Amino acid sequence: KYVYAANADNILALDNSDSSIKASPGLYALDIKAGKVIWKTPSPACGEKNCLIGNSAAPAVIPGIVFAGGLDGHMRAYSTKDGKIIWDFDTRKEYETVDGIKGKGGAIDGPAPVISDGKLFVNSGYGMFGQTSGNVLLCFEASSKK
Repeated sequence: KYVYAANADNILALDNSDSSIKASPGLYALDIKAGKVIWKTPSPACGEKNCLIGNSAAPAVIPGIVFAGGLDGHMRAYSTKDGKIIWDFDTRKEYETVDGIKGKGGAIDGPAPVISDGKLFVNSGYGMFGQTSGNVLLCFEASSKK
């Protein structure tokens, strides 16, 4: 019924000759038959120097949840009902890895996260176009523990 689209409008790349065009980075739910925006959730502000906002990576969907990675390194879960952010994880940090190689998260861009067997796999670290580089594949598992 709906298609979910990421938007990484970069204010530096917009055509300034038309003042009616404004950056609108975030995640969108679109009704494909009606051609209407059902909801849109703007990308949260970074509050950090040289931090890019926007969702450039393709989103992934399971019933009730859209997973979308941000250029700011956050992996977020959005409610398919209204776009509310229901989970947020900042991947930009160092990790202890299973093979002992130094791991570091960064920007999330390009491919969608992969969902399989109750797990969410996220590639973090995309160093193109001034984004934060990294080298980790993260695995999240749903848990009822709080």
